[in-house]
Amino acid sequence: MSAEAKGTGRESASAEPEPEIEVRDPVSAPDAEGRPRRVTRRFPLFTKDTAPPEGGGRAAPGDAPAPARQWPMLAVLSVVGLGLLVTAFDAFRVGLLLVGVALLGGAALRWFLPRVGMLAVRSRFTDIVTYGVLGGAIVLLALMAQPKPWLEIPFLDDALHFTVRNS
Repeated sequence: MSAEAKGTGRESASAEPEPEIEVRDPVSAPDAEGRPRRVTRRFPLFTKDTAPPEGGGRAAPGDAPAPARQWPMLAVLSVVGLGLLVTAFDAFRVGLLLVGVALLGGAALRWFLPRVGMLAVRSRFTDIVTYGVLGGAIVLLALMAQPKPWLEIPFLDDALHFTVRNS
């Protein structure tokens, strides 16, 4: 732009057009040569989309029917549903064990399979830790449930007796 055009806010007809500046994201600005340069390491205030989780693609080819493409998620949900059904029929310990084992199986699928469909929610590490910790806690609590626990941990009994005393 010419100096007159800058002062009036209008472009002159004889001025040559300015080169296009590609701005990659809201926090980039052009440097002295006109190339976009990131000026801050902060994330943008507003995001327009999110990245899909790693391994979140289809678990089967695209021409397969929808249930086959999501078989890992369906397998985990089927075992959880079976566990809840068994729990509803008054076998709570076995039902909860099935729910916990389903979550542990989800963690194993997430670890070993490259693509697990909708079973991938976050990063692979976060999904494995989340499924594993929740599944392990459910299994452990199901084994320790009263009456007649299948697993007794002595230091937990001592802690319970120490904290809850009969007066």
